[in-house]
Amino acid sequence: MVEYIARDPRTGRPIHTAAPQRKVKGPKVPEGPFMAINQGQIISLASGEIDLTTVRWRGKEHRMYRCDGIQALVRLHGREAWEGHSTLIEALMDDDIEVRCAGLLALPHMAEQRSDELFDHLSVLLDDDSSIVRKAAGRCLALTAPVFPSATESILANELRHHLKIRCDEAWRGLSGLCETWPEVAGDHIDELLLEEDVELRRKASGLLRKIVHKKDAMVWDLVGWALADEDAGTRRNASRCLPGLAKKAPKVAIILAEKAIFDSDPKVVDQAIRCIEALDTDHGRARDLVINGCSNANVSVRLACINILPRLMSDEVLRDQASELLRDEKNPKVIKELNSLLDDVQWSGTESQKNAFLAPAPSVPQVDREIVESQGGVVGLEPLPKKEDLRHD
Repeated sequence: MVEYIARDPRTGRPIHTAAPQRKVKGPKVPEGPFMAINQGQIISLASGEIDLTTVRWRGKEHRMYRCDGIQALVRLHGREAWEGHSTLIEALMDDDIEVRCAGLLALPHMAEQRSDELFDHLSVLLDDDSSIVRKAAGRCLALTAPVFPSATESILANELRHHLKIRCDEAWRGLSGLCETWPEVAGDHIDELLLEEDVELRRKASGLLRKIVHKKDAMVWDLVGWALADEDAGTRRNASRCLPGLAKKAPKVAIILAEKAIFDSDPKVVDQAIRCIEALDTDHGRARDLVINGCSNANVSVRLACINILPRLMSDEVLRDQASELLRDEKNPKVIKELNSLLDDVQWSGTESQKNAFLAPAPSVPQVDREIVESQGGVVGLEPLPKKEDLRHD
């Protein structure tokens, strides 16, 4: 049976409806003398069949041992990579600490060829008896989590909550990288972390929201909203830093979140809400109401910020009426001074330079018209002032 292919009736070309598959680049393969090991000797050296080989790397001779051969497994591709996969599994279970560490160095790159069982061994080595191996396993998790989110999901979740700082730090580095490569998966981790009782976990999770807020997704916006409602001020501060950016990318959502943050007890959260309001398109009805209501806010900083936005919303006459109404109940000297400045119509009562600023300049005379007038003896522009001698003569 011939497979049906939908084609464009105008061009006859296949219509592509599926979204392109995302391809995430893995970590860069490190360079070293092991890159010069003969291709045919890599597996023999990595498995221990041969103890030593000599290579020439950048003008110098180097002796290569088993650990070097294990690192060189990353150079294998295709059918050879499948054989190298078995060799790597053996290295990860070896009794020698250095061999296990070498296997962890090769794991992120070999997993791109074949990942079977590799992450099971990574999970085991994170609890290895040797602290050296545990550190190497943590670094390996930080490199693989952004590339293999499904394979490392449960491992990463456990390590993020580990009581040892040195272990959870690497996991958080992996989650930070995951925000760049798979923001939707990182959002799931952050969602669960924001529900934790541990304040430090919630605070760290909220600090990553700015990395995924660019993803126009309702889930991400919900995460920002939940973090803004957290009892911890540090968590709310981290979430509030997303607001100015949201004002440009998702203004309707930013307005809703700013309405909540503007009444926060923490001044730094309020400051971010003000920055968000200043960046909003005030033509939007809800944004306009938010600014007008903010002019009567209990916080002086909020009132001043919103009053400064009023000239963008109103005509001069309406603006003066609004300023007069606000002055009736205002007690703060700074706010009163700002409102009084809105009452002054500098076009009529200002200084000479302020009045002149409202005068529109005369349109420039086209060059063709200028040449015609001058050819007929006329003058374009103001006539030159008479000389002092001519005035005395008169």
